[in-house]
Amino acid sequence: MFLPDSSVKRYYFRMTSSAGSGPAAPTPATSAFLLAQLGAHAARRFAERVATLDLTPPQSGLLRAVAIGPGQSQQDLARHLDTPPTRLVTIVDALEDRGVLERRRNPTDRRLHAIHLTDAGRRLLGEIRRVAGEHDDALVGALTPAERGQLHDLLTRVAEEQGLTEGVHPGYRNLSAAQAGSRRPAAAPRAEEA
Repeated sequence: MFLPDSSVKRYYFRMTSSAGSGPAAPTPATSAFLLAQLGAHAARRFAERVATLDLTPPQSGLLRAVAIGPGQSQQDLARHLDTPPTRLVTIVDALEDRGVLERRRNPTDRRLHAIHLTDAGRRLLGEIRRVAGEHDDALVGALTPAERGQLHDLLTRVAEEQGLTEGVHPGYRNLSAAQAGSRRPAAAPRAEEA
């Protein structure tokens, strides 16, 4: 059966039928499906938007996590982001090479490195915030400010009930090296050069 694009975008049909009751009847999408559909769309669009800053979503998420909790060890950040430590090291390496993160010896345990934003990292975080705001506006542009607030409250409640860590995308858990941002852009100037 062919469905026009608008129907496919608006609804997910589960085909159901009862014995002898005729052809299967479409049913509207479930809330879980709509959340998954919008989540996949939002993640794809956000990746496109942060790519204009020469970043991947995991890199932008790590910058945000470091800004919220400067001086954390790589191990603590990996636990917080629920990602394998080896993947986190790849992301930190790429951002350190770019001059937006720096590793410092932990003053209380010299075996550990404390991760901090550089001045260039703080400027880049400001750009990420701008892009994220534009992304949010584009995604929920059909809603009034009151509806946006209500949607945010409802989604926050669902996320809390599901035990999700606030501000952490669950996709960190399954990152490949390429998704983590191991590609180091050759043309990106270091902080000292910018």
